[in-house]
Amino acid sequence: MTEYSPLQSEIKRLIKTSGPMPVWRYMELCLTHPQFGYYISRDPLGREGDFTTAPEVSQMFGELLGLWAASVWKAIGSPPLLRLIELGPGRGTMMADALRALRVLPPLYQALSIHLVEINPVLREKQKSMLSGARNVAWHEAIDDIPDGPAVIFANEYFDVLPIHQVVRRETGWHERTVDIDAGGKLVFGAADEPTPRFEVLLPPLVRAAPLGAVFEWRPDAEIMKIASRVRDQDGAALIIDYGHVRSDAGDTFQAIARHSFADPLKSPGQADVTAHVDFEALARAAEDIGARVHGPVTQGEFLKRLGIETRAVTLMGKAGHEVSEDISAALKRLIGGGRGGMGSMFKVLAVSEPHLASLAGFAEETPDAGDETP
Repeated sequence: MTEYSPLQSEIKRLIKTSGPMPVWRYMELCLTHPQFGYYISRDPLGREGDFTTAPEVSQMFGELLGLWAASVWKAIGSPPLLRLIELGPGRGTMMADALRALRVLPPLYQALSIHLVEINPVLREKQKSMLSGARNVAWHEAIDDIPDGPAVIFANEYFDVLPIHQVVRRETGWHERTVDIDAGGKLVFGAADEPTPRFEVLLPPLVRAAPLGAVFEWRPDAEIMKIASRVRDQDGAALIIDYGHVRSDAGDTFQAIARHSFADPLKSPGQADVTAHVDFEALARAAEDIGARVHGPVTQGEFLKRLGIETRAVTLMGKAGHEVSEDISAALKRLIGGGRGGMGSMFKVLAVSEPHLASLAGFAEETPDAGDETP
């Protein structure tokens, strides 16, 4: 991050011209401004980037998701065409690992058509390199652009970067939270002068008793409804993995991450990843409301253990030297463990499927065989 942010100048100009900016609009500009947006022009992943996702931690993550896709394919009758879709696929690491695991099932591997939804041209090039050996791969700007057909959809750390609305409780009601400019010329949080009409009616029960000053945040349902309606109508399932909470409640989770550390989300816009926790209860409610079936949420640690990640780790360590075995053990701990640095408790997993799929792997005690077929 640098002291000068060209996007900051643009945001200040917009505020001076049009007044305080809603948080959702500020977040949208930070991430997807066509010239200065964080996700438009860089690779934010890995040790040299700003954060590390689960597929970058270990090949085991993507391999097990590949096996999960296979279990869905079998559950929906092994159709001759399956669209394997990933939303926000990073460097393509997870898809590459999933496809490697799926090569042991030739009938499914031959049935696959791969679709990646990615707006970042830098990451698209890395995905093309990572998946250079795969067949039937296509890139899209949005899920709406993907052809019809049965599908398995992966959304790993996808929803947390979709812009949030925030409201603040005051004596006069719930006011939209905004970004404004203070007397010293700095970006600061504020609130709309007038409360949002009848907002209390829409609030989850837990939030209605929130104290003055409390913040409530939500995302529009459009994206989860696109995913849920697709699998509802065309067969298949979607897997959503992200950090967040299982119950809708008050709380300000809007944050920025730069160089693997938390940063001020109002400082240097466009140069840090700005995110907010995912409300899994809201996702589940929206999917169920349009007739899709919901499975979970469960913690990432529990989900991966049910899919056999511990067995897979033992298999990999049995083929590796001491130093690599230590790395595999550390990766396993990070993926399924809690506490500082652990992803197992903070991250949750939710599946959405067509209505007749009564159970899915990872959401019941039955587990697919992780085996040791993949290298």
